[in-house]
Amino acid sequence: MRINVITIFPDYLEGPLGLSIPGRAREAGLIDYHLIDLRAYTTDRHRTTDDEPFGGGGGMVMKPEPFGEALRALERPGHVVSLSPRGRPFDHDTAVRFALESDLTLLCGRYKGIDERVSEAWVDEEISIGDYVLSGGEPAALVVIDAVVRLLPGALGDHDSAASDSFYEGRLSAPAYTRPAEHRGRSVPDVLRSGDHPRIERWRTGQADAATRQRRPDLLDLDAAD
Repeated sequence: MRINVITIFPDYLEGPLGLSIPGRAREAGLIDYHLIDLRAYTTDRHRTTDDEPFGGGGGMVMKPEPFGEALRALERPGHVVSLSPRGRPFDHDTAVRFALESDLTLLCGRYKGIDERVSEAWVDEEISIGDYVLSGGEPAALVVIDAVVRLLPGALGDHDSAASDSFYEGRLSAPAYTRPAEHRGRSVPDVLRSGDHPRIERWRTGQADAATRQRRPDLLDLDAAD
């Protein structure tokens, strides 16, 4: 898989993408990150990527020309996603869908956003990672990449680890414990030390359902709607 990221701050992403699962996936040849400096596609000596909005008002808007040139220069843009608070909420199902793409391009906006004509001409969908505003799309790009890459076959050494994560089957995950068996007067549930794997699986399923009902009942509502 190849992920292109168009940004005015490629260095913001280079470090994190070399660490942990995203970094190991790249070393294993599962993923290729292509960080594109938007300023390289400007035409003035100041490398300008933004301008004042038509109609007045505060803030600046990212210009359409650099994005257009950067996208035209890509040999394989694939599925183009604009990271924006105006977008559809990013969730596990979206991460799974993106992981099936051979090529994914993420556009990192800044200021008041990207000129709408870029979306009209190039963008397949807009995605938001939450109902808040960031300084730019770069943190959102890292969230999307991390969620997508860990779903690629071979990115995690243990498939069962991903399969037991929250949202994998539409539920939150069960509580997790490790050694020591007792810590500051609190003990690991006996069932997890029983060696009875069918019983352990039933316990985890029940705990996952209970946590979902208590903390995220909206997930159960979605299941019922389906």
